Amino acid sequence: MTVYLMLSAGRGPLECSWAVAGLAARLEGDAARRGVVVRRAESVPGDRPGTLRSVVLGLDGPGAEAFAAAWTGTLCWQASSPYRPNHGRKNWYVTARRCSLDAPRTGFDETDVDVVPCRTGGPGGQRRNKVSTAVRATHRPSGLVVVVDTERQFGLNRSLAMRRLRERLEEGDRAAAQTLAAARWHVHDELIRGDPVRTERP
Repeated sequence: MTVYLMLSAGRGPLECSWAVAGLAARLEGDAARRGVVVRRAESVPGDRPGTLRSVVLGLDGPGAEAFAAAWTGTLCWQASSPYRPNHGRKNWYVTARRCSLDAPRTGFDETDVDVVPCRTGGPGGQRRNKVSTAVRATHRPSGLVVVVDTERQFGLNRSLAMRRLRERLEEGDRAAAQTLAAARWHVHDELIRGDPVRTERP
């Protein structure tokens, strides 16, 4: 199972984006030595060439969990600024946090749906009340239920029920994806400067 780790410059100055790029490369080198496979799953470039506002790294291999733990927290890139030569500050902080990249998709398969014919009241004449043309459809994996009685034919109501179930499941997947994206964005505000778990130098 892939472990995702996000490195973010937060709202720090340009040098922090430089630090993200440097620390990501350092992490990749460290991973290679330890037999952990790394891929860049997502990245946001910084304002200067070779810099990154953030990067999401996918880690795979037997030691991925322990490796990610060793790189999780506040990271410090210790070096003089390449953009402001006379600037006295040499410690540039970056946050590294576990994250989820893809929301699990519910998926839709008609074999997962229990369809039960039923009768409904209301307008529509005697035939509508005597014949079970309405449909109650239950998607077993999610528990989602829809009832459709808009058509006079069972087959048409069944097709409508399937379509509505699919649409509602897709809406749920989109909402879950948006929630994950918001959680990843929140990482940018979690940077705590000082007391780093690791200090690296170019």
